[in-house]
Amino acid sequence: MRSQPVGPDSQGMSELANNSQQYEIRVRGVLGTTLQSAFPGLRARADRGDTVLGGWLPDQAALHGVLAQIESLNLELIEVRRRQLHDDGETPPAEPVAG
Repeated sequence: MRSQPVGPDSQGMSELANNSQQYEIRVRGVLGTTLQSAFPGLRARADRGDTVLGGWLPDQAALHGVLAQIESLNLELIEVRRRQLHDDGETPPAEPVAG
């Protein structure tokens, strides 16, 4: 499966990073191109037979919108992880989001 990066250009990335969170959302199975297109702004990659959708979301409402889309497509949600930048700009390992 190819990764589909869609989103802000590098110039707008720092502004986006200040106001949003980076997420990784794992769903069961490998999504084809058609299902991947249901998640604009997120990259999709296959990982151990599942699909990981990743990218920046501006707020909790956007996260809930992605989760609602997953539900409406009858996809099985496995995991949601939030990633945060360290003060040095490095991204640490993803941490699970508390339900």
